[in-house]
Amino acid sequence: MRPALHIVKIGGKVVDEPALLTPMLHAFISDPRLKILVHGGGKGATQLAEKLGVPTQMVNGRRITDEATLDIALMVYAGLFNKKLVSALQAGGCNALGLSGADGNLILAHKRPAGEIDYGWVGDISRIDAAGINRCLEAGFTPVFCAITHDGQGNLLNTNADTIAAQIAQAMAPNYDVELSFFFEKNGVLMDTNNDQSLIPILNHSAYQRLAAEHIIHTGMLPKLENAFAAAQSGVHLVRVCGPDTFASGMGTEIGG
Repeated sequence: MRPALHIVKIGGKVVDEPALLTPMLHAFISDPRLKILVHGGGKGATQLAEKLGVPTQMVNGRRITDEATLDIALMVYAGLFNKKLVSALQAGGCNALGLSGADGNLILAHKRPAGEIDYGWVGDISRIDAAGINRCLEAGFTPVFCAITHDGQGNLLNTNADTIAAQIAQAMAPNYDVELSFFFEKNGVLMDTNNDQSLIPILNHSAYQRLAAEHIIHTGMLPKLENAFAAAQSGVHLVRVCGPDTFASGMGTEIGG
């Protein structure tokens, strides 16, 4: 039987809200499986950008990253949020190791080419070093990845945290029984974002396409679900979108083929 591995991605709204983050971390720490945490920090980056007078540009839930925005992302993602999470996990007895993709050359990316939209210093993943991540797990560490990668040429890149989580899950799937959980402030994918009772328990790709076309699923949920489906279709055992009331119970929205 292959070892079990739980990969959890949390968004910036969760990282910045103790009422959501604290119980989630308690449940994460108590999970007996091997674990990896991946986090964003978009809300914190937006707030700091506003304080510094740097405009925020978003297209379909993805951030345009010029040089000033990249510096802000580095401060918030790789610095403030990453180390806060590591210290909180350490306080709970979880031996966490804060990482960016540049650390140990674990996630190599390339700058996204400018097309109709120039995303700036945004990275698309070229390679995940699954063996290197496995060595961290075997050494007893719980890796905590922020949403920063590198290109091997001295450039750091802003990379969508949902993409990082999904591609790590796919890279680890050949050797582990992987569960991938996308944790955010709602309890799963909802038909109505203002009604927690409208949870969709199972979402397949055709239903997702229909709901996206009807704009029921939109903005930041689009890249999240695109990555969730990519993982579900690439050997990841279980993929789900969950939140405060569904994470510890293993509920939420299960992502199907």
